[in-house]
Amino acid sequence: MLNLFFAKRLALGLLVGGGLGLGYWKLVGCSTGTCPLTATPLRALIYGAVLGTIWALGGSPRS
Repeated sequence: MLNLFFAKRLALGLLVGGGLGLGYWKLVGCSTGTCPLTATPLRALIYGAVLGTIWALGGSPRS
């Protein structure tokens, strides 16, 4: 049961974080292409997914 809960939180963190990272690139972005986090949509999506995963798993119950 705990593994299913963990998998759902992991997937939710990846999807929400990736979506927010891509949204940030689209709305704010980097006009010159020199910004390290948002220079490309893929990089913004990856950073967003990593941060979303950290956020989602930050409050995991400990066993």
